[in-house]
Amino acid sequence: MFKTVESVTQGQPDKVCDQIADAIVDEYLRRDKQARVDVSVMGSHGMMMIGGEVTSTADFDIGELAKKVYAEIGYHDDLEVFVNIETQSDEMKRIHNGVTDNVVVNGYATTETRELMPRAVVYAHNLARRLDDLRRTDPSFSWLKPDGKVQVTMDGSRVRAVTILASHQVSMKDRDVQSALLERVLVPITGEEGVQMVINPIGSFTEVGFRADSGSSGRKVTVDTYGGLIPHGDSSLAGKDPNKVNRAGACMARHVARYVVEQGLATAALINLVYSMGRAEPIHVQATAMGEKSQGAKMDLTNLIKQKFDFRPEAIVERLNLLQPLYRATASYGHFGRSGFPWEEVAVI
Repeated sequence: MFKTVESVTQGQPDKVCDQIADAIVDEYLRRDKQARVDVSVMGSHGMMMIGGEVTSTADFDIGELAKKVYAEIGYHDDLEVFVNIETQSDEMKRIHNGVTDNVVVNGYATTETRELMPRAVVYAHNLARRLDDLRRTDPSFSWLKPDGKVQVTMDGSRVRAVTILASHQVSMKDRDVQSALLERVLVPITGEEGVQMVINPIGSFTEVGFRADSGSSGRKVTVDTYGGLIPHGDSSLAGKDPNKVNRAGACMARHVARYVVEQGLATAALINLVYSMGRAEPIHVQATAMGEKSQGAKMDLTNLIKQKFDFRPEAIVERLNLLQPLYRATASYGHFGRSGFPWEEVAVI
């Protein structure tokens, strides 16, 4: 069965906005562990708008932080930043231990790869990361610009097609871009035999970032999760502090899915959590085991999972130690399947 997924580089406009939104979350958490943050970022043609709601004792220049992240990603054009952030409404402040929205989140794990992620997702993220790594560390690739996308199509365990959109300096000829990326990006990661490889199919790609396109935080939720190969949650992760169950629940669902697979209960697991505003406990928990170890049938592990894990937001934050300023790092190459994050650690029961 053919599966197609996408990943993007750090300089893709939506991802720029995600990284800035999560850098804001991190800075609040450094200064105030009790901060409540829900911000959105939008950029377009020389300007950026940052809006949302924050309740915190911390105070810092959000606009300057946004410009700093923008430059660290690799953009050096002038950016006019507008900030319009208010405190949370009185109604939201009254919700102390419950959920502040109606939320659906899903978590998934599979033995397809050592990362316990779908193979196509791993390939796509590796290709996008390779583009960024070459741009940052290899002087012979200084002509690469930050904006880029990768699309990977797989048939089972075989890569069938890859399309790369890689931005570059005007001085680079199309054929030189294609040959360099073929040699240093595509072939080392995907191999060559039987793979349809396309690089910048419409030719040059020199107008990039907010000069060419708008971006908005939260729009790359399929890239952030499981590539669209399984259902994803109904809202974004970026710009939200870990007390928001959109973020905490997604991390916990992934953590529990990993547990099911790591314990040998299934070769793939899907965890579904549904929360209702004002309640701490989810109104629905579903744990489904799939794959070879379930002998082709789906097994319901819900009762087992509910006995072993506490899905209240406060309990999730404590269990996974989520009040750390680590979220900007999640805003590139997916939130899941990478070491260094607490939800990717082996569950201790």
